[in-house]
Amino acid sequence: MREPDVALLGNVHSNPMDQMEDQPYIDNEHHQISPPPKKRSLKERLIAVQQMDKAMSFNLVDRIRQRAHITNELYRAVLAEFFCTAFLLFAGCCVNAQYIISKTRYNEWIGVSVGWGLSLFIAVCMGHRISGAHLNPAVSFFQLTQGKISPIRFFLFVIAQNVGAFVGAMFCFLVYYDAINSYDGGDRQVTGNRATAGIFATYPAPYLSMLGGCFDQVLGTAILCIGIGTIVDRRNRVPPFIQPAFIGLLLMLIGMTLGMNCGYAINPARDFGPRLFTLVAGYGWRVFDYRDYKWFWIPIICPMIGAVFGAWIYEAFIGFHMPDDPETTLCMVCCVFSQLCDSYGQFVRCTASSTIVMCTVTCVRCTSSRNDPTVSISSTVTVPNTNSRIKYPSNVDLCRMKHSIQIVV
Repeated sequence: MREPDVALLGNVHSNPMDQMEDQPYIDNEHHQISPPPKKRSLKERLIAVQQMDKAMSFNLVDRIRQRAHITNELYRAVLAEFFCTAFLLFAGCCVNAQYIISKTRYNEWIGVSVGWGLSLFIAVCMGHRISGAHLNPAVSFFQLTQGKISPIRFFLFVIAQNVGAFVGAMFCFLVYYDAINSYDGGDRQVTGNRATAGIFATYPAPYLSMLGGCFDQVLGTAILCIGIGTIVDRRNRVPPFIQPAFIGLLLMLIGMTLGMNCGYAINPARDFGPRLFTLVAGYGWRVFDYRDYKWFWIPIICPMIGAVFGAWIYEAFIGFHMPDDPETTLCMVCCVFSQLCDSYGQFVRCTASSTIVMCTVTCVRCTSSRNDPTVSISSTVTVPNTNSRIKYPSNVDLCRMKHSIQIVV
């Protein structure tokens, strides 16, 4: 339920009924003056506003959301990674299915690139405010190497992404089951004129060597992560609402420039999850022993290497040298203060320069009990992105102490 408007509660004269409460009550029939009715307390007004808000809310989705909303942030993020990756693979594999089964009659290669880009755009739109919408173990891995996510979050994200990719491929198979049967006659093939395994997982062109495949995947994933670093870097001032569109365009670019060799997997979950599904869907062990086991591991291992390489290359050549922007710094400060208030319900006072913010945080309970804090603890908190959490020393009692915190933004 939304919080009541502070203006309604703070100003006793904002409601005409409250103004009437301040006036004496005159009985016109008997010409008697009686004392004014008792003024409602702030708590009574709050209850009245909440009851009014509840009575006026007829939206079924909002009512269910209040009960079904997952309070644990990590659980929400893992669920978002699973669902968004499943959507990405469902839509992307359906694009491949139309391209392969129709023999490019209903789709051409540029349509494949655009289709995958739009699929990624919608998937990132759905999940970027919940989990960051990695949808790719390689992206999660470079975030881990930069200290932006914890090891447990990385581990759970990888599981969710692979399971989501498996489920997305499965639904694509169900949608095009009759078309696949009509195309291959029920004989599931990995190679040949009637091969349909390429709908789900990637396979190299006949001319591509193992070393060439490794280089292709490392370079392709590096370009992906350089682009992601550019788009999400707060100093570039790319509005968050348009970042998913740019990431979708980035995938289109990679598909149009690096897709010929082996289908630009550049995502271990995008390849391994659907490949595992084709194993259980009747394609057999051939999906793994293709080229004597010299291929299946390349779209899994090489993107992890390329992601770390690309992310740190961006930082070394661009990110570390980009000047701080006052507006983005202010936005980061506001985010940090919001985290402080949301996590601990504290009052925050600060003085800020362009990159350093000195904060004094006092517990509400200490303030309300008029217990002047006498202990001051200083610490430095680095906030690399808006998903970072502020960590206090373990020996700090938030109910008794005041903190002087230097936040480096």
